[in-house]
Amino acid sequence: MNKRLALDSTNTGMQAAANEIKLTNAMEVSRLESLLKLMTRLNIDTVVYRSVLLRESSGVSVRMFDGEAVKQTIEDSWETVSEAASRHLPDLLLKFLAFLLILFVFRALSHLAKRLVGSALNKSRSDFSTLLKDVLTSTSGAIVMLVGILVALSQVGVSLGPALAGLGVAGFIVGFALQDTLGNFAAGGMILFYRPYDVDDFVEVAGAIGLVKKMSLVSTTINTFDNQTLIIPNSKIWGDVIKNVTAQRTRRVDLEFGISYSDDIEKTERILREVLESHEKVLKEPAPNIRLHNLGDSSVNFIVRPWTRTPDYWEVYWDITREVKMRFDREGISIPFPQRDVHIHQQNA
Repeated sequence: MNKRLALDSTNTGMQAAANEIKLTNAMEVSRLESLLKLMTRLNIDTVVYRSVLLRESSGVSVRMFDGEAVKQTIEDSWETVSEAASRHLPDLLLKFLAFLLILFVFRALSHLAKRLVGSALNKSRSDFSTLLKDVLTSTSGAIVMLVGILVALSQVGVSLGPALAGLGVAGFIVGFALQDTLGNFAAGGMILFYRPYDVDDFVEVAGAIGLVKKMSLVSTTINTFDNQTLIIPNSKIWGDVIKNVTAQRTRRVDLEFGISYSDDIEKTERILREVLESHEKVLKEPAPNIRLHNLGDSSVNFIVRPWTRTPDYWEVYWDITREVKMRFDREGISIPFPQRDVHIHQQNA
């Protein structure tokens, strides 16, 4: 009756019936109390009746300190629970086993769905990024597993309609409270759609520099070159400048070398050109650029800009720098460093 009233509190007829039941119950309790007094005078055992009176009481009363009645109440309750358990335990065990079996089957189906989706994406002629393939593969497995959980819950008697409605309301409330997380979802979707970077790309995003290792709809994981792992929210990445260093197949290596004002400029240009031509990983096209760039305070500065494949960038950078220093030393070309003349003037006291 109380449950029905909670669902329909405006039903006056039901409210009147509930009040009538409460009044009748109160009268019966009062009669039982009077009867107990009479039975006590006649030295009749009243433990069972006191237990009934304790169960029917509302609020705190002296009856709660009746040890025998409390003991009898506990025994009766335990007997009721034991009887109900012995009657329903086989059904509960069967439902529990069915629940576990369904979860196990759908877990296997989830792994199968991941493999099938991954294989289909790898064989597809569409140009899917590795990040998109990973997200689609993991999402397919999660959807299959979610369906399995719903099916398993339905087998143990959980009504899916109210549960889904409750999840919808809860999802709305949680979504309103976690607006930043939803922003990360939206940013993750934009990154997957426009593909500004992929797995193993060298990127500079949100103040972090490193290699992209994996991505979810919420965050991107980047490993720095000193082997630190950075997890960056997608909203911070999409809302800032994304610098993908390895997006192109070739890169230009920017170098600068200074020589003394007394050194031969044409000889220096010839040495620099020979160093570039002798390196096997410097590309012929686009052609390297060697120019006298500016006249510094203590040196004549040349820019040296060869092109190479992106994976060979740092190897070319280090090799060229080392070889230029060694050739300059052999050819007698000096690399000046800033100098300052200090003049000391003596002043008679």
